[in-house]
Amino acid sequence: MNIYVSNLSFNVNDDDLKGFFESYGEVTSAKVITDKITGRSRGFGFVEMSDDAAAKTAISELDGGTVEGRAIRVSEAKPREERSERRPSYGNKTYNNRY
Repeated sequence: MNIYVSNLSFNVNDDDLKGFFESYGEVTSAKVITDKITGRSRGFGFVEMSDDAAAKTAISELDGGTVEGRAIRVSEAKPREERSERRPSYGNKTYNNRY
């Protein structure tokens, strides 16, 4: 099961995130999402657990818990929605063929 974790401290890294969930079962991956330009945490991440029952237990017990003074939110991740191609906008005009 894929789990979404939000409101993370910017100090939390992938290993920390994995550690939050390991006591509930096998964690197959844990990734804190970072900004592409700065490399700084964006304050959320994803954890993949192989056992759905263990994942649901982890979600119910960790949701609302405090990590580094912040109340984290933990829920089942929703499938990623397809996004349309983004075009730059300059004022009231959109230039479709610039990029």
